[in-house]
Amino acid sequence: MRRTAAMVATGAMVLLAGCSGDDATPAGRDAPAAEPATVELAVADGSVDVSPVVPLEVDVDGGELTEVTVTDGTGAPVPGALADAAGEAEDAAQVWSPETPLAYGASYTLTATATNADDEATTQTSTFTTVDPETLTTPGIGPLDGQTVGVGMPIRVYFEEPVADKAAVESHLQVTSTTPTDGVWNWFSDTEVHFRPSEYWPENIEVTLDADLYGVDFGEGVWGEKDRTVSFSIGERHVSVADASTHTMEVYDGDQLVQTFPMSAGGPEFPSRNGPHVVTELNRDRIMDSSTYGTPVDSPNGYRTPVEYAVRLSNNGEFVHAAPWSVAQQGRENVSHGCINLSTDRAKWFFDFSQPGDVVEIKGSIGPTLSAADGDIYDWAIPWEEWKAGSALS
Repeated sequence: MRRTAAMVATGAMVLLAGCSGDDATPAGRDAPAAEPATVELAVADGSVDVSPVVPLEVDVDGGELTEVTVTDGTGAPVPGALADAAGEAEDAAQVWSPETPLAYGASYTLTATATNADDEATTQTSTFTTVDPETLTTPGIGPLDGQTVGVGMPIRVYFEEPVADKAAVESHLQVTSTTPTDGVWNWFSDTEVHFRPSEYWPENIEVTLDADLYGVDFGEGVWGEKDRTVSFSIGERHVSVADASTHTMEVYDGDQLVQTFPMSAGGPEFPSRNGPHVVTELNRDRIMDSSTYGTPVDSPNGYRTPVEYAVRLSNNGEFVHAAPWSVAQQGRENVSHGCINLSTDRAKWFFDFSQPGDVVEIKGSIGPTLSAADGDIYDWAIPWEEWKAGSALS
């Protein structure tokens, strides 16, 4: 009986040992080697005409990215840093970004190394060349940096070269403001694009345009030369209403009516244009010359007249200005060549009150609505749905 029990116990120990040995690596046999890490570079080796701002993405599978370097054509290291790709998960691609943008028409080598679970390294290298543009261009921008303008001033961007890929350019024109708006870009031509909200800007806010155009392909051999940032202020809300049918101009400071002036608008032969006009400049003294608007000075309707306190409303010759010769008609009859005539003291008050970007809404005139034929800022005369349709991203 004792011998039998001992044999049973011994058998049980052997059985237990056999069960526990199923999960262990058999003696003398090595663990399977880890698969090598794979490294993929977004810019393929030998690539040419690469944008100098292309994201240098590195994607690793089965390992950990341990080192990324970029060298220029002379072998000198290019300072930069790694970050997760925007909006990506932690285990997705990482992006190497230089401290300063890569140059146009230059050669670079991207090298990335990753290690697997066994600490074995895998390295991939890509040598590429950035594009060497036929033409580099930097747009002009208004308002100017640091300027204060009225609530009607759109942002205007002017290009020296035609823009073939408007969507690419527009996507790099980012507008922010301390009070957000629903503003949209509208292309007036291949060389001009404007930005405005559906209504006039809110007063007393700050607006910034980041035109991040370096490395952007405008199309047809034209590339962005550099980035530009312009910040400006929107001042007090000054919106005046000049009614040609009642011969009066109401001047508002914010929501408050501060002046009601008798005036004379454009007469039957030269009617004022209806619609919102934007103040673009102020001249204490100015020579009104009909030849600049296509009417010879020596013609029956020609003139060359000095005026005071001239507030320009459009490039077709419309101003608010002092006209002492028409005081008898002001408040009674429209006799001007399209301008808003005021007495000298009233014109001085309005001149001192005004700033570029203020709005004068003309209504009740027998003339047409302000349009492209009348100058560079007729933005607010364009219906909002039509305006939005002028975006390359609509």
